[in-house]
Amino acid sequence: MVLSIGERIRGFLFSPSETFDASKEDTIGDALKYFAVILLIPAVLVAIIVAVGFSLILGMFSQYLPPETLSLAAMGPLLAVVFFIAVLVGGIIGAFIDGLWLHLWVYIVGGRKGVGQTIKAVMYGATPYCLLGWIPIVNLIAEIWMIVVEILGLRQLHEIATGKAVLAVIIAILIPVIIIVAIFASVMSTMPQGPMCTWP
Repeated sequence: MVLSIGERIRGFLFSPSETFDASKEDTIGDALKYFAVILLIPAVLVAIIVAVGFSLILGMFSQYLPPETLSLAAMGPLLAVVFFIAVLVGGIIGAFIDGLWLHLWVYIVGGRKGVGQTIKAVMYGATPYCLLGWIPIVNLIAEIWMIVVEILGLRQLHEIATGKAVLAVIIAILIPVIIIVAIFASVMSTMPQGPMCTWP
């Protein structure tokens, strides 16, 4: 049974296990089309914020700018289009990179259904965050929700135990975090400590 976009959204939000089972035969192309549709929400929102923000900032400083620079107002829509495309393209590239990275750990814990199934789990699992991640406070819930859906996707699509799916996702998240913290700590340790000036 082929699910519509609306049925998939509802399914991945409220009955992810059954919806992933129904999506086992989906191709990467099917998942990509769905992901591109749900990515439209954050892409449109970012474009609107950029356009409005640029107009507001330009309006605030217009009295201090020479008349010829007021033509910059035309750049607002252009920036909005650029950011819209950037969110779509960046989101899709990011999903593939995340999928490849996650699949390394999925394979280590025993997932043998192919990298395509992992990428599908990442794209379908992003549903809560794409739909709700733009709402303050709710975005934290949406992020946790996304991770849970992704774990369920790995479990169903790779037919592995829940614990193995959880382990793969935790490792995939923790390693970059540890690396970033280590780099930050290293940079901070090289910075001069104490007051920069010396008194005579």
